[in-house]
Amino acid sequence: MPTQTSTIFSLQTPKDISLNEIDAELNQIWQSYGITGEDGGLPSATRATTFTLVVYEPEETQYLLAALGFYNGPIDGILGPQMRAALREVQKKNGLPETGTATPETLTVLREEFAKGQRGGEHSAGLSAGSPRIADEIALRNPCRIIALFPIAGEDEGVKAQVSAYCPIQKQSSSTLICCEYITLSGTAAALERIGGMIPALLIGGLPKFLWWKATPDPNNGLFKRLAAVCNNVIVDSCNFNDPEGDLLHLEELVETGVPLADLNWRRLASWQELTAEAYDSPNRRAALKEVDRVTIDYEKGNPAQALLFLGWLASRLQWQPVSYQKESGDYDITRIHFISQDQRQVEAELAGVPVADVGDIMGDLIALRLSSTNPQADCGTVICSETGGCMRMETHGGAQSAGLFQQVTSLSEQKAEALLSQQVQRWGRESLFEESLAVTASIFKLAN
Repeated sequence: MPTQTSTIFSLQTPKDISLNEIDAELNQIWQSYGITGEDGGLPSATRATTFTLVVYEPEETQYLLAALGFYNGPIDGILGPQMRAALREVQKKNGLPETGTATPETLTVLREEFAKGQRGGEHSAGLSAGSPRIADEIALRNPCRIIALFPIAGEDEGVKAQVSAYCPIQKQSSSTLICCEYITLSGTAAALERIGGMIPALLIGGLPKFLWWKATPDPNNGLFKRLAAVCNNVIVDSCNFNDPEGDLLHLEELVETGVPLADLNWRRLASWQELTAEAYDSPNRRAALKEVDRVTIDYEKGNPAQALLFLGWLASRLQWQPVSYQKESGDYDITRIHFISQDQRQVEAELAGVPVADVGDIMGDLIALRLSSTNPQADCGTVICSETGGCMRMETHGGAQSAGLFQQVTSLSEQKAEALLSQQVQRWGRESLFEESLAVTASIFKLAN
């Protein structure tokens, strides 16, 4: 099904400029347009007045796709429908699995094609762009400034800069354009780190500042440290972590140093957390909650971050202390964690990475969970699932008689990074519930060392 996108009004398509011309060029865009809409009857436009979003794209995918003619959106580091379509086109052309993601095989093909073009003089330094669709979820709600830091492979030739401005036109309010300004800075990782000192000057003074770090945050990365120090929120998405356990440990280290972190993958757990809490709202169920000593969580095999974060949340709320941690791989990736409750009862948790035929956009989405007790008289059994198959497996796996209460999570189609990001930029600062849950999760990993 094609993705529905809004009509885009372009104030300025990407234009190559020097680093010291960025502010002047952005001002010129608005002066030439006429902010009040007096220029040729065009609707009035709102310039970036809500926040600045800095996006660090960890690899050169968008740049390569654009340079090779597969992608014509803004280079903003956001994996959206237009970029997914471009990746599938490349994969189809080269006989690769059509995942719509930047697999290592896809990146190898793109790099080889780009290198051939450079030798033949086919690729210019500038990037062209048509109607941007990637940042619509953000731009539709907020006139903002997006600064994309775009590390690329190859020789260090300094940093290239582009500016552009786009305004999605909303049908319900076509009299005013809500516009996003884009600043794209591309160069090798070393080149970007060299100009890190000038990036804070590009952030809009007096407004919230967000850093979406799409690589795994590295406490020793100079650019990351510099930007994290000046931003109100550092946003990550643990569904993309290559080493979820080690990378979640890195997040905990950053929290301990005072970095205000937010994880989009944590936001995906909201419905599961709400239904779990709701299941124990009644007085008798709340009293029985202390009897829960068995937890089973099924997730889509590939990335256990969601399952681990949910378990960390549950354990932090019920004040369970982890005491052992074991993993085994196979058709199902099984992780077993033992806790001790406040009254010294043994609690066992099992996380199962379940192979699924139809893998969704989010690696490691929860499928189902079951809370139960070894006490047959306890009224604390709960099963929550996202699909009928998940509920059926929980019934057969754990025994229907112990389920007690069944609930189903509604469609999670709104859980894509772009939509969650547009919600995240409405708030900023430290998130105590996330930090407490992450601390328990990190303490689990430390048992293996």
